[in-house]
Amino acid sequence: MLTFQWYGQACFKVENSSTIVTDPHNGETIGLNPPPADVADVVTISHQHHDHAAGEEIVASEDSVIIKESGSYTEKGVAIKGIDSFHDKAEGSKRGKNVIFVFELEGKKICHLGDLGHQLDEEAIEEIGQIDVLLVPVGGNYTINGAEAADLTKSLEPRVVIPIHFLVEGLTVEISGLEEFTDEIRTTYKVIEKEVLQLDGLPEEKLAVQLDCFAN
Repeated sequence: MLTFQWYGQACFKVENSSTIVTDPHNGETIGLNPPPADVADVVTISHQHHDHAAGEEIVASEDSVIIKESGSYTEKGVAIKGIDSFHDKAEGSKRGKNVIFVFELEGKKICHLGDLGHQLDEEAIEEIGQIDVLLVPVGGNYTINGAEAADLTKSLEPRVVIPIHFLVEGLTVEISGLEEFTDEIRTTYKVIEKEVLQLDGLPEEKLAVQLDCFAN
């Protein structure tokens, strides 16, 4: 069974027999609590901004594998592909590059878009391929906004989409809430709320899952 827990911004703990932590912040610099310590078998970091990378030493142990670059990897029993993209709509000239990570656990493909700042072209969508779970930023300002995230979700066609990188209580980063995304996505996805998402198989209907932030 796959378990998803969200710690604010783009920080997730995704686990079954292996535990992946994505984009770990350190909590204090963004007004939230930090993610749990020493839990990660694999840490993926989409870019080096503090709210996505400053918690690396918190979540990682001496045995953890840290992946920060594009390419193909197999680590701790997890197949991982990193795909280059940008943190803005100007090919990285404003905020730099961003790495999209696609990883496979229990035969399910999960795509973490990091701080994606632009729509993806057909070549990038083809490189990502068929995915089961999409973790997509929706808060705008530093990333795509809610409407853009909904359009991209429809292009990638996951069975489950989880919005990330939106305003929650305590967060000091200037981004928007998830209402725009929710309003747009509910035409094709059933919207539900969860504290923890557990997937044993895939749902028959497409789900958009709003997770509570464990870093509050």
